[in-house]
Amino acid sequence: MPELPDVEGFRRVLAEHAVNRRITGVVVRDAQVLRDVGAAALREALTGRRFAEPRRLGKWLLVPVRGGPATVVLHFGMTGSLHWQTGEPHRHDRVIFCFADGELRYRDMRKLQGLRLAADEQALDRLLADTGPDALEVGPLKDVLPPRKQLKAALVDQSVLAGLGNLLADEILWRAKLNPYRKVSSVGEKELGLLRTTMRKTLRESVEAGRVPPRPSWLTGRRDEPSGSCPRCGTTLEHGRAGGRGTVWCPHCQPG
Repeated sequence: MPELPDVEGFRRVLAEHAVNRRITGVVVRDAQVLRDVGAAALREALTGRRFAEPRRLGKWLLVPVRGGPATVVLHFGMTGSLHWQTGEPHRHDRVIFCFADGELRYRDMRKLQGLRLAADEQALDRLLADTGPDALEVGPLKDVLPPRKQLKAALVDQSVLAGLGNLLADEILWRAKLNPYRKVSSVGEKELGLLRTTMRKTLRESVEAGRVPPRPSWLTGRRDEPSGSCPRCGTTLEHGRAGGRGTVWCPHCQPG
């Protein structure tokens, strides 16, 4: 599932190849990924226009359109991605933005999310109203995390904190040595400070890698092994569910 580092990578692809360049056409190969906008309206709004500098909010990619108030809003769901390519389209390329020497392609196998066109700032604000602060930019966590929630559930709740998915939440909690089932109210201010520092470091390393890297020294590199062990202490990892998500932790490093 694309998380904050993946979406930041998609933002960089768009910024490098498509910003300030004339859109010569928009090909909608599968209208099922369009949300609250039709194919004809999307083509009319974008053809002949140019994208301005994109920005990211958690898992959302926001792309202003020059010469008008509209913003293209992309969400990548479970299997979405963004590619700059030429040649024959991939079978899961759903929407293609055409330029003079290449194409920006929104690709998505499962089509759980998709593409929106916010007509103006007010529409964009309404769309993002339930989205929390970006996990890479957030201030003190004591001001954000709900005290009654479990830590894992709070971290993956996009209305609380935007950008973290399953892999990142487990990785961050493992690095911070915090049990995913602990209530936020039981975590002291010093521990929350460590959690924020750990989160920012993990995110920066993941952004640099373009994903949450499955390195042997990371929990992510061991979590899917049948009898995976903690990269830090060698204890067999525990598996369960927290916040409705499959969860992995070390019972020795992350006691309850």
